[in-house]
Order: sequence, then C-alpha cells, then structure tokens
Amino acid sequence: MKLRFSRKTLCIPYAVFLLFFVIVPMAVILVYAFTDRNMHFSFGNFIKFFSDPTKLSTIVYSIVIALITTVVCLLIAYPVAYILARSKMKKKHVILMLFVVPMWINFVLRVNAIRELFNWIGLLGQANYFNTVFGMVYDFLPFMILPLYTTLMKIDPSLYEASYDLGGNGFTAFTRVTLPLSVPGIVSGVTMVFLPSMTNYVVSDMLGNSMVTIIGKFIYEYFGSDWHMGSMVALVLLVVVFVSTLLTGGFKSEENVRGANL
Repeated sequence: MKLRFSRKTLCIPYAVFLLFFVIVPMAVILVYAFTDRNMHFSFGNFIKFFSDPTKLSTIVYSIVIALITTVVCLLIAYPVAYILARSKMKKKHVILMLFVVPMWINFVLRVNAIRELFNWIGLLGQANYFNTVFGMVYDFLPFMILPLYTTLMKIDPSLYEASYDLGGNGFTAFTRVTLPLSVPGIVSGVTMVFLPSMTNYVVSDMLGNSMVTIIGKFIYEYFGSDWHMGSMVALVLLVVVFVSTLLTGGFKSEENVRGANL
C-alpha cells in the first residue's frame, strides 16, 4: 500500500502540539480564573484583582520597568547594530559574537555575577530599581541587537547611493532610508525585550533585594497557594501582552510593516 502525504497530513503534528500545549493549558487557565475554590463559576477573582491597589500598582510598575528596559536597550543596540552593519571591518562578526556569548552562560549565574558586582560597589539594597533595570538590560540587550543587525544588513547599499545622488546627506539617508527599513528589526527587538522583562521576577528579586515586585512574581506566588487567583493574574498579563504586541505591530507581516513606513 502506497502512502500519500499531503499538506493536511503534515499539519497533524502541529495541530496536536497546538491542542495539548496551547489550547488545553489556556482552557485550564480560563476555567480556574472564573471559578471559586469549589469550582463554581464566579467573577470574584476578577473583582478582587481590579479592586486591589497593590495588584494594579504592580502591573503599572511592571510596564514601567519593561518600558525603561526596552528604551535603554534600543538606545544602546541601534548604534551598535548600525555601526556593525555599515562597517567594512573583516572581524565585525567577532564583535557581534561578543554580545551574544553571555547568552551561552546560565541565566542565574549571570544574574549572580551582577549581584556580586553590585554588592562589591555598595549598590545592592541601595538602588533597587536601578539594579533591576540594569540587570534586565544586561540580560536582554542581545535580543535587541541581533534582529536590528540582521535587518540593517539586508538594506541594499544602492539605496544609500541613490539618496546621495538625489542630493541627500547622511542625515537624510538615515531618516529616509535606514530608519524606515529598520522598523521590522525594531518591532522584533522591542517585542523580544518588552514582553519577557515584564515577567522576569528573578532579576528583580536578586538585584532589587526582593524590594521590587513585578507581575511575574505574583503569578509564581499565587500558583503556589491559589490557582484561581494565579490564573486570573496570568490571564490579565496575557491581555496586557496581547495589547502590547498589537500596539507594536507584532501581528503585522514584515512586508506590511516595512511598506507602511516608506
């Protein structure tokens, strides 16, 4: 008997994965979020969450920390990626690797190293928010550099020549060519930095001396004692992530994002 494979057949593994690792977990979260301890349908968790100033302020703190981290990473990564992409150095790939190498080291070890550094210079326990943002930037900076570098490398050099031929200067070439065409890399980098930095409570705990609480820590603590409230917090975070992705254009294709900015 001859086996025939079609596109629908090849979709089966993906459909099974989607069912058991996305749809089923999301269904469990939804059930627990809108039920009480007796598994009766209830909006109690929803009301309790949005009537608690501590939880609302934690969401605001998480978003602010994530925004600051993302902006700082972008301000550092864009010049680095631009210089490396435009440079004619033969060893620029080695320089790029220097930014990537820390990612090969265990995450907890890297955070511990920064903690010891702050302890040595006397900042540990003194500048908790600064320490948290510094640790976030250190950990997520490569995720901003790589997509920017990849996008900038794809820009056709003839576009710069055309810009100069039409009377433009370096500033005009950057604002009319480089910046619009690098938007997909910016969107990708912002998404890869902003979203995880809202939930990475390990950095805030270890470098912020447990004085900086972000939404990820709430989820961790509640799932240890109250799955219903933990599911509601996770659901709220999911909505925040969805809205953030929508606002940054994460659901648009690269062609649409690029074309909209030319």
